[in-house]
Amino acid sequence: MVRSENLDERTRMMPRLRVNGFAVSLDGFGAGPDQSLQNPLGVGGPALHQWTFATRTFQRMFGSPEGGATGVDDDFVAAGFHNVGAWILGRNMFGPVRGPWPDDAWKGWWGPNPPYHVPAFVLTHHPRASIEMEGGTTFHFVTDGIHAALERARAAAAGRDVRLGGGVATIRQYLQAGLVDELHLAVAPVILGKGEALLAGIDLPSLGFTVTRHASTPNAMHVVMSR
Repeated sequence: MVRSENLDERTRMMPRLRVNGFAVSLDGFGAGPDQSLQNPLGVGGPALHQWTFATRTFQRMFGSPEGGATGVDDDFVAAGFHNVGAWILGRNMFGPVRGPWPDDAWKGWWGPNPPYHVPAFVLTHHPRASIEMEGGTTFHFVTDGIHAALERARAAAAGRDVRLGGGVATIRQYLQAGLVDELHLAVAPVILGKGEALLAGIDLPSLGFTVTRHASTPNAMHVVMSR
């Protein structure tokens, strides 16, 4: 007979689908209105992410090896990349193009070396060939839904966790399907008034979530929920 504590340890070690460092406003919006090439996070959206921009982890990812602040915010940013073997992204997280791909020119918001460094699976209704980037990132385009994307991401992750990068609509789909294991929200001291509401109509307790960690800094209130 397998002891219960061994089962608990095995459960904790199973690969998870995680949302890490997803910023929301005090009034619950995960992106501002009117997303576009000029405003990829929506109008007012960048204010949600000020907590991460100054961290050492973020600065090192984008070419400033000596800069950046340490502390709670940085710990959360760094933890979001630990043990991640693949990502899942909504199409808006990849770019502003809507409808069929007009050509292969657009290769993401991040330039030639995106911050993922593992396979990233992009949800879309329109087929496109995979794109291999610098630094280990390969974008794969999935046209047959969220379950297929998760299956492919888990296979690519090879025993590590899969990180769900967003955006709002994508996270909502995975939450409503009961597929997210851990949800870390960074609540920024910002009011947007309108935009994309992350949790409207979603009953997290009924999905099995409880708060397992929380911490506050001048830039954000971090809340981790697990099930």
